[in-house]
Amino acid sequence: MYCYLNGDIIPTEQGSLQLNDLSLLRGYGMFDYFRTYNGVPFEFDSYWQRFTKSAAMMRLPVAISKTDAEAILAELYQRVQQPDIAYRFILTGGYSPDSVSMIQPNLIIKAENLPKDNPEGRTRGIKVMPFEFVRDMPEIKTTNYLHMIRLAHEMQAQGAADLMYHKDGLVSELTRSNFFIFKGNTLVTPNANILHGITRRVVLELAEEAFAVEIRPLHVQELAEATEAFTTSSTKWVMPIVQIGRQKIGDGKPGKNSLRLLERFDEKVAGYGK
Repeated sequence: MYCYLNGDIIPTEQGSLQLNDLSLLRGYGMFDYFRTYNGVPFEFDSYWQRFTKSAAMMRLPVAISKTDAEAILAELYQRVQQPDIAYRFILTGGYSPDSVSMIQPNLIIKAENLPKDNPEGRTRGIKVMPFEFVRDMPEIKTTNYLHMIRLAHEMQAQGAADLMYHKDGLVSELTRSNFFIFKGNTLVTPNANILHGITRRVVLELAEEAFAVEIRPLHVQELAEATEAFTTSSTKWVMPIVQIGRQKIGDGKPGKNSLRLLERFDEKVAGYGK
């Protein structure tokens, strides 16, 4: 694999950063992640807009333009020579002379193999573990995944694939993906304290063709009324959730509405870029 690092495209294993980078010293960094379908970066305009908006919120300048980024992606794709790959943009706080001051961020764009993010879960469903927490600046994909990593052993012991964040009686998101429930044929998804996922937006557009859609505060007690639940992300697509903690959702199997949205999303990406 190859990566772009501050102006150069190099083999990923040759990439390195100095030890006074703020991402290491203070955990100050952000990223974004997306993939190709049929060799074409999926919804890149939206990902680039989110990445640059997030960088501005963190007061980290982006040293390249969108046109530059598109050229870098094309060069990485040509070097990797695989049908489809993932891209990870990383913007660190940069090297700091006093371990506090930001001088110049480091920009990394990695080409990566597509992960096998539990593809069986799309047909079998997954369990998630409720956890009382709201991310700081949830609209940004920061590099801080403290709780996901800290609680990995507990999740494994409970057979859970992820954490479901909630706070003050409201559900927000999973650690790396957005959250939805169906109440009959009405789709409900939280509107606050979330990352506004690109896959989330696409799935909402698909859902509006067939279902009533409510984007609003989602109360924890409503989970008991859910007939279906699912999560969305670049790698999960539409992943049914069949259990939250000890509570089964519906009949404990992926629901027909969730599977319908998964089928519609599959159809969309199958022809993407053609």
